[in-house]
Amino acid sequence: MNKTAVRPLTIDDYDTVLALWQTSEGVGLSSADTRESIAAYLQRNPGQSFVALAGKTLVGAVLSGHDGRRGFIHHLAIHPDYRRQGIGRMLIEHCLAALRDAGIQKCHLFVFGENENAIHFWRDTGWTERIELKMFSQHTENGTRMNAENTEKHDTI
Repeated sequence: MNKTAVRPLTIDDYDTVLALWQTSEGVGLSSADTRESIAAYLQRNPGQSFVALAGKTLVGAVLSGHDGRRGFIHHLAIHPDYRRQGIGRMLIEHCLAALRDAGIQKCHLFVFGENENAIHFWRDTGWTERIELKMFSQHTENGTRMNAENTEKHDTI
């Protein structure tokens, strides 16, 4: 394994990290991933997101934070030339340690259902797949519903 160092992710890493995320299969980016949004996330969760460096080259990144009760991991990505060297595990260990230090006892993450590589990684690293749960989402802007064609039957909820 190459000698890899881990340090907290800063907003100065944004352009390099964004380029890594954009070229990593299974990372879903949205308007929540702008420089401003990531800066706000890092400010709310200081010292909980990390990058991996091989020398001066950024080869991995992960966002991590919490809501005061549960931790969340987002956008774990490792450059293809550096995969299968334990870097992803190392980044996750740093995230979990930071969450433990913040008093967080449980952490969640989201994986696209068709992302078999990620599903295998998370299972192999001891994470439990929660098949009994369903995730629901809605935009908060202007009360816009994410799935407008199905709003009639759900308006009473």
